Formats: sequence, structure tokens, C-alpha cells
Amino acid sequence: MDLFGGTIRNLENGLSYATLKNKAISQNIANVDTPNYKTKEVSFKDVFNDVKKDSISAYRTDARHYDFKMEIGGNGVYSNNFRSRPNGNAVNMDAEQAKLAENTIYYNALIDRISSKFSTLNNVVKGGR
Repeated sequence: MDLFGGTIRNLENGLSYATLKNKAISQNIANVDTPNYKTKEVSFKDVFNDVKKDSISAYRTDARHYDFKMEIGGNGVYSNNFRSRPNGNAVNMDAEQAKLAENTIYYNALIDRISSKFSTLNNVVKGGR
């Protein structure tokens, strides 16, 4: 039995994803002048698969229903081999800053949601006072 219906766990997993993505973006920005540096990207699909302990399969109520399975992927971080500058560096600073801003908004939205969830739980524990 999950006490909170999985909501807090899902928000925690979302925060872990946003943190991993922020780390990859920060490394890209920090290495903007490093020759032959390849940008790192975070794949939501791979991170999602890593969160699951086993593969996900469909619950079929009829033999005619399609069955599907999702396989567990890597660690969610992969390198981009695109080269945009003569020194072999693949970091596009404008794109990385835009990704960082988008990820920051996503992270803050998750923080607001989990804070609201804890506030509601606190209110219930205190009996509405």
C-alpha cells in the first residue's frame, strides 16, 4: 500500500530527472571552450526506464489485446557528436542557455507542486488548524 498514492514518489523522480538534466547542461556550458568536447544530452525515455525496476508490460484482459513491453535503457545521458566549431567543440551556448532556462522552470514547477503536497499533508496532520 502506498500511503500517498505514488504522487510524492513521482514528483521525486521528476526532480531527479531535472537535476540530472541540469547537471548535463551545466557541464556543457562549463566546457564551451574545451576542444573536441561533445555535448551531453539527457533522454527522458532512458531516465524513465531506469526508474522502473522491471520492464513495463500491458495488462491484457483478452488474448486479442496487443501486448507491449518497455525495455530498461542506459543511464539516460548520451553524447551528441555534432561539431559546430573548427576546434571540434559541439556546444552551442545559446541553445544550452535556453535548455537551462526551460529546465529551471520545470524544476521550480515540480518544487512548487511537492511543496503544495507537503503543505496539504501538514494541514491534514494538524487537523485543519
